Amino acid sequence: MSDTLRRTPLYDLHTELGGKIVPFAGYAMPVQYPMGVMGEHTHTRSHAGLFDVSHMGQVILRGPDAAVALERLVPVDLAGLAEGRQRYAMFTNDKGGILDDLMVANRGDHLFLVVNAACKAADLAHMRAGLPELDVTEIADRALLALQGPGAEAALNALLPGVADMRFMDVATFEWQGHALWVSRSGYTGEDGYEISVPDAQATAFASALLAQPDVAPIGLGARDSLRLEAGLCLYGHDITEMTSPVMAGLQWAIQKARRAGGAREGGFPGAERILQELADGPLAIRVGLRPEGRAPMREGTVLWDAPEGGRNLGGVTSGGFGPSIGAPIAMGYIPTTSAQPGTRLWGEVRGKRLPVTVCDLPFRPSTYKR
Repeated sequence: MSDTLRRTPLYDLHTELGGKIVPFAGYAMPVQYPMGVMGEHTHTRSHAGLFDVSHMGQVILRGPDAAVALERLVPVDLAGLAEGRQRYAMFTNDKGGILDDLMVANRGDHLFLVVNAACKAADLAHMRAGLPELDVTEIADRALLALQGPGAEAALNALLPGVADMRFMDVATFEWQGHALWVSRSGYTGEDGYEISVPDAQATAFASALLAQPDVAPIGLGARDSLRLEAGLCLYGHDITEMTSPVMAGLQWAIQKARRAGGAREGGFPGAERILQELADGPLAIRVGLRPEGRAPMREGTVLWDAPEGGRNLGGVTSGGFGPSIGAPIAMGYIPTTSAQPGTRLWGEVRGKRLPVTVCDLPFRPSTYKR
């Protein structure tokens, strides 16, 4: 393992627990534990899984009308975001592509953002350049944990009484052994759960206290990927990039009325012309669910065709693998809107052979968030 890889505050705990460490976004991270990816996936769906997501960027924005200012960089209604609530957002570029997706929480006198690990430095530079009137501070002394699954509420409430009363996308601060923990009821698995920002010095003790609960097991990046894929959630750099717009990606639900044509604060974000046009007229290509026939998974990069031989190259798979809760291979990718009707049969090229695959709705498995 390269010495240049950064370690999260939980690195020693991962190795103690038998985690298999791999490089990910510049960090040494556990891809799986002795339970294995399939076991970890099903444990999260049936009980509760604990994930180390400390590689993600935690950022605080302070300043006059920070929410209104941040709207210059995202197509999302943040002025209307109530205190104690968070919202999914994306930074867009002038062409309407996505620079990163993120979470934005209104914590009263400031906004708290969580951004993707691989985009952290670029996002900080982007905000500092685009929001000169705001103070943009990276939080470098806190770990971030995610506790996901039907057992998450009871396990976390045992340590932080009151979290059971939170709703999906609520944010609140709780005290544990004299330290402030920043909690949101959200996650990246399609399950009910929480994300918890913990001071570095308390991270291992808090994670260990969660793992001491009978329902909680440690979960690596492998199961994190299969869980989010079943939930139809995008992975930045794969399913969403600078080349894909929010509307192509099926993320128009995250663009509230206030920022749309005729809304109180219509447009005013990078790429607004394209994004508003696509909202009105539809995009040329969209992200779809794909169900390969048979057992062979269709992984990222698999080319999609409209015929078993010859024919047109329609697009490609952006995420794919086996869905343990589905019991079959699943994938997502982009194809022309004209070919995107659920039930449409396409062919994916796997090791030189074209295998049939059917377009389907997303998600593959309904979410269980506590609204």
